Amino acid sequence: MYRLRKFKDKTFILIRDSTGIVQAVVAHDKVRGSEVDNLAIESSVIVKGRLVKDERAPNGYEVRVNELRIIGPSRNFPITKDYSETFLLDVRHLWIRSRKMTNILKVRSKVFELIHEYFRSRGFYEVHCPMFITAAVEGGATLFELEYFDRGKVYLTQSSQFYLEALIYSLEKVYTIAPSFRAEKSRTRRHLTEFWHAEAEVAWAHLEDILKVEEELITHVVKGVLENAREELDTLRRDVKPLERVKPPFPRISYDEAIEILKSKGFRIEWGEDLGADEERALTLEFDKPVFIIGYPETVKAFYHKNDPKRPEVTLSADLLAPEGYGEIIGGGERIENEEELIEKIIRFGLEPKNYEWYIDLRRYGSVPHSGFGLGVDRLVMWICGLDHIVHAIPFPRTIRRVYP
Repeated sequence: MYRLRKFKDKTFILIRDSTGIVQAVVAHDKVRGSEVDNLAIESSVIVKGRLVKDERAPNGYEVRVNELRIIGPSRNFPITKDYSETFLLDVRHLWIRSRKMTNILKVRSKVFELIHEYFRSRGFYEVHCPMFITAAVEGGATLFELEYFDRGKVYLTQSSQFYLEALIYSLEKVYTIAPSFRAEKSRTRRHLTEFWHAEAEVAWAHLEDILKVEEELITHVVKGVLENAREELDTLRRDVKPLERVKPPFPRISYDEAIEILKSKGFRIEWGEDLGADEERALTLEFDKPVFIIGYPETVKAFYHKNDPKRPEVTLSADLLAPEGYGEIIGGGERIENEEELIEKIIRFGLEPKNYEWYIDLRRYGSVPHSGFGLGVDRLVMWICGLDHIVHAIPFPRTIRRVYP
């Protein structure tokens, strides 16, 4: 029972299921009065009747009810017209029934389907990697730590990247879609502590090769959502014009150019500093579709990024920023394939090579040039749906302030 209006001789009800909403009219002289009296918002019901065309009804049709049964009563449903965002997060288990969340989750489902579709149609193998890890991928400060039986400390994975790299030596092109966990104390509109990560690694691929994969993937997903979930986007009142512009090639600028653009906009930022949410937002407003920022300094990227042989202070890395102020949705680049170079960089970053022994092994036995990336799927859904906060892009968000429900 989505909505309910009672009159003297009949009751109008809107009934919802996963496909949408239909109006039903209950004549009080045809249905038992006790059933009508006990109807309430979110009651689950079974109705039988005649479907008739009526232009006054939502969708142009209504059900003239002959039989109504309440299967699951609902009393004093707590979500009313007056609510706060905090309250809706507290009752998220009920709010996911709303039309807004239903449509977001339908788009989200389509996004996951399209990601799989893209990779499988391009000869990628889907693989699965462990959630418990022993060494940091993105930095020790953002690890969730726990005791693992008598084996000592382990961590929840920040990324499946290292394991994907291991798998390219047999399968060559691999991908996974799985949760990642980062203990970042960030309170921005685009951070979750548990998020869904679509990651890929490709053997014999350099930076340009992997950028092409990223560009094709995003284009495929956005095009597919526009073709197959347009009704949901319309219900969410998403302006689809920016999405319709998502066609390759995507513009590309260097990190150096990004710094100059930001300085011209009044940002106090120097070369060598990382770009935050505000800086990325400002940059995306300069472009009408996703933009690559290429060649980040070594100091702001993880140790596994290959340095540019022509300019060693920068890496062969790139972030893809979504337009309209949404910022980074993909981070990736070329990986170090040389054993000595990798060990030297691990040490330079203040880390212990012994903690990465199996990862270094990959460079000892038939290493190849390779590249990869990680896509934040929740951020992608947030942008495609035009949402103002990432917590709306996932059924049960986990942030530094929330683990309930």
